[in-house]
Formats: sequence, structure tokens, C-alpha cells
Amino acid sequence: MRPEEQFQRIADELEIRNLVVRLAHTADEGSLDEYAGLYTEDAIWDGGPAFGRRRGIADILTGVRERSASGIAGPGTHTRHVITTTSVRVMGDTAEVRSYFLFYVDCDKAPTVRVVGAYRDEMRRTPSGWKLAHRRIRLG
Repeated sequence: MRPEEQFQRIADELEIRNLVVRLAHTADEGSLDEYAGLYTEDAIWDGGPAFGRRRGIADILTGVRERSASGIAGPGTHTRHVITTTSVRVMGDTAEVRSYFLFYVDCDKAPTVRVVGAYRDEMRRTPSGWKLAHRRIRLG
């Protein structure tokens, strides 16, 4: 691999890793516009049997609003997504990412791990940078 190709691969991986983290940060305490901007227009958010499946940014944001209104997650709910053990495989303009996550509740008092799981993400390079195209969530 040529040096410029290696540099691009490293730059892509760093941008993708930061995207995974920004998704967690904005899910916990960001704005809906900021969160929506991290997804492709045709994104799929698949929370499995526990959380359901959402297609497209508008539907994904509906899910965010519902979880926030019910106090499950989102700004003001005192919850945190902690991402760990992330691997990234870049394949040109797409990438596969696997991460484990811990979901904490009661972060304003005595934080407690409520859920442990894994994300299996597909990222896509767009004219405005890397974005999440498909997220599969597995609990346990």
C-alpha cells in the first residue's frame, strides 16, 4: 500500500471512530439536528425486539423523541452510552464497525449499568464525511 493510501485509511478510521463517539454523545446530550446529521438519508436503526426498527432520518428521530419523552434515553434523562472495544474495517467508501456498549442510568446520582450490548454498524462516505448508514443493536 502506498503511503498516501495508508494515510487516507488512517484518516478514515479516525473519522469513523469519532463518528461512533459523536453518535453516543449526541444521543445523550445533543440536539436532534446534530444527531440527525450523523446519519445517511436512507439510514436504518435496528434496535431488535427490544427497541424496534427505524428507517430514514425522520423515523429515527421519531424514535429518539419517543425514548426521550418516556425518560428512557436522551437529553435530560441522566443516561450515558459508553462505547468500548471498537474495531473498524474500511473498504473504500464503506466501513464495518463493531463496538460494545454500556448504557448507564441515574448518572446524576449513583450511575448504574442498565444494559450491555453490541453495535454492528455500517458507515458510508458522503460528500460531507462519514455517516452511519445502518446500525444493528444486540443486547447482552
